[in-house]
Amino acid sequence: MRYLALALDYDGTAASDGKLSDAASSAIERLRTSGRRVVLVTGRRVGDLLRVLPRITLFDLIVAENGAVIYDPQSREEITLAAPPPARFAERLRERGVAPLEEGAVVVATHDPHGGVMLEVIRELGLEIHVIFNRGAVMALPPGINKATGLDVAVRRLGMSRHEVVGIGDGENDHSLLEYCECGVAVANAVDSLKEIAAFVTRGANGTGVSELVDELIENDLVRMEGRLERHLVLVGKRPDGTEVRIPPYGRNLLIAGPSGTGKSTITAGLIERLIDKAYQVCIIDPEGDYSTLQALICLGTQQRAPTVNEVLAILEDPTINLNVNLLGLPLEDRPFFLAQLIPGLQALRARTGRPHWIVLDEAHHTLPQTWAMCHRRFPASSARQSWSPFTRIILHQRCWRRSTWCLRSGHHLRRRSSDLLARRLSLVPGQKASGMHRAVWLHGSSAMTSCLFRCSLNPPVRSASATIASTLRATCDGTASTFADRTAGTI
Repeated sequence: MRYLALALDYDGTAASDGKLSDAASSAIERLRTSGRRVVLVTGRRVGDLLRVLPRITLFDLIVAENGAVIYDPQSREEITLAAPPPARFAERLRERGVAPLEEGAVVVATHDPHGGVMLEVIRELGLEIHVIFNRGAVMALPPGINKATGLDVAVRRLGMSRHEVVGIGDGENDHSLLEYCECGVAVANAVDSLKEIAAFVTRGANGTGVSELVDELIENDLVRMEGRLERHLVLVGKRPDGTEVRIPPYGRNLLIAGPSGTGKSTITAGLIERLIDKAYQVCIIDPEGDYSTLQALICLGTQQRAPTVNEVLAILEDPTINLNVNLLGLPLEDRPFFLAQLIPGLQALRARTGRPHWIVLDEAHHTLPQTWAMCHRRFPASSARQSWSPFTRIILHQRCWRRSTWCLRSGHHLRRRSSDLLARRLSLVPGQKASGMHRAVWLHGSSAMTSCLFRCSLNPPVRSASATIASTLRATCDGTASTFADRTAGTI
């Protein structure tokens, strides 16, 4: 699955007139049956929510008080994420005639027209408190607390990251919610400012809109949004005319190949940094220790000590950690078997959490050698005799190993004849389809270097990684017959 969780607002979204709508209730049940998680994100206090929402256990977690409190409906555990304002703040508001005035574990809330009085009291007392307006409600909270900060804690408790979450809301205080989620959706009755930042707006209002979104999630995982969430696109480089080349962070395979000194490591490191900047979790399989100094990475393994599969999987449980797996401590002949043992564990982790988002196989001929992958059976005889591997650095993203993205990068020298042959065989222009479900979406090639991005589906999902890559390239080659159309389609 592409999206593993739904985060939704209560009033005006899942609920109408304070009551959870039947359409939203049945939709949430269907979504949980599909294996996804549901988080309610609301400005209400926990006690107030328990009073108006008898079916609280429909939700895996509750983010209450506009992000200040986490509540677990199963264990009834309540976690406060910030300190409340000083008692004199509420006292002074009552002295100024503010009523009704609601005090939660953290939030102090009222309604219009008392927003101005609340701001005056904050200035008068010299407090660091921010005020949030939401459809007539006025909430005072500590700085840095909003729906996004609370949802971030809830998502991490579920073992996920923001990139597996779809958010839906309607009000002014839902801006941070939609901006935090990978795909933010507004219901038809949302305020105009929220509709402007949403990926799309449902046709239905309130619970009907929630049901509409849930049905599409279950049916096709919002496939129509693939490549359309522009804020998540990853910059690869620029074409000669200056236009940018960007790729979606999901469902793409990236092959980087070429002889030494052509900039493969620089390109790969740049892509890794851009992925990390967008908070996508990256795992690098590094046979030669080339990425040990890259910032924002935790390095596992040294030349004296080899990493273990269990260590890799345990570290990747934390969605905020980006991992470099140094294989210098493993004998060369053991590296393919290490990868063969690691892949099933990564597959299970991705099925449960959607992470790691990208996997880089550096110097892929170490973990995917020709003798192990039987690549000579997958490529034309003329190129098989050249004794070279087109597999280089792999950046791999898969949705439970389906619609996967690989980036391959190799340190093997590609002979000129072999490189030209690969360029001729991968004679695709942007958007041109190949056979089956394989499609090259971007290609840069020359006699010295050939780079291409692939999208493929793995079916059945469990396969030898090297055999999958080889079959992807073979399918691409078999599906094309034209000459190499554009040797300068993109520059990095």
